[in-house]
Amino acid sequence: MTKRALITGVTGQDGAYLAQFLLKKGYEVHGAVRRSSHFGVADHRLRWLGIQRDVKIHDANLSDLSSLIRVVTEVQPDEVYNLAAQSFVATSWRQPILTANITAVGVTNVLEAIRLIKPDARFYQASSSEMYGLIQQERQSESTPFYPRSPYAVAKLYGHWITVNYRESFGMHASSGILFNHESPLRGIEFVTRKVTDGVARIKLGLAKELRLGNIDAKRDWGHARDYVQAMWMMLQQDVPDDYVVATGITTTVRDMCRIAFERVGMDMDKYLIIDPDLFRPSEVDVLLGEPAKAQKVLGWKAETSLVDMINEMVDADIARLAALQVVAEATM
Repeated sequence: MTKRALITGVTGQDGAYLAQFLLKKGYEVHGAVRRSSHFGVADHRLRWLGIQRDVKIHDANLSDLSSLIRVVTEVQPDEVYNLAAQSFVATSWRQPILTANITAVGVTNVLEAIRLIKPDARFYQASSSEMYGLIQQERQSESTPFYPRSPYAVAKLYGHWITVNYRESFGMHASSGILFNHESPLRGIEFVTRKVTDGVARIKLGLAKELRLGNIDAKRDWGHARDYVQAMWMMLQQDVPDDYVVATGITTTVRDMCRIAFERVGMDMDKYLIIDPDLFRPSEVDVLLGEPAKAQKVLGWKAETSLVDMINEMVDADIARLAALQVVAEATM
């Protein structure tokens, strides 16, 4: 029988790639999204992947348990992937209560809807490497203590532990993926990798003269979202639910990531990059480096895309996007 999957946050980067992956696996894919007054913009990632007609969209909101109960009742999913969140760290300081309501309590609402309506459904929670924050070990694994350094990270930590609690309290097949930074051409423009690749593309096309960033000495473990969504699916195929770190095991500075992007277009980074103190976080996470040994051993998963290949893909995509917009703009003049 065809499996049904329900993805919250299906119009986001991970949701779109996961939907594409599951469709190729033969799943019937449903997406739960909050209502937007400009849906044609909200679903652009699904359109970019050419799957917008293949995903069945349902209105729901993580802060509204009744809407989640309704969607789970309608879909009767075999697997539920909770990818929806207020997911931008910087915004979490400006909107801490919203972040708590959606990114933290929202996880409980999804779990409750599943427990009440479809308790045999398998559940995936998108946990985050930001939960490690002020790192307690050089390499962060499933057993590394957490020390969150932002309202977003604190909210994610609640979502992580409530998933563990429902697994242990109610016997639910509930797993968390502690995903380290994962990027792609579908990444939102507010995230540093996409800010860099879009900025480099604009400079290359003569649309900008500089790129302003904050702490470029911060180190991150970056992988490709297309690789990481496969790990999500693999977790829900296991007989026993569990939590897994998903990472490349390699850390790189923002500075070096920028250099890769500028080298892609044959330009000198130092001529265009400006450090802006206003862009520094109130409390910084200096280094994140994942230890994916458990995911490799148990799931058989390993990151396939190198950082260089990923950044090059993102730069090329942003140049193509901006060049197309230039053509349209010139045609309407």
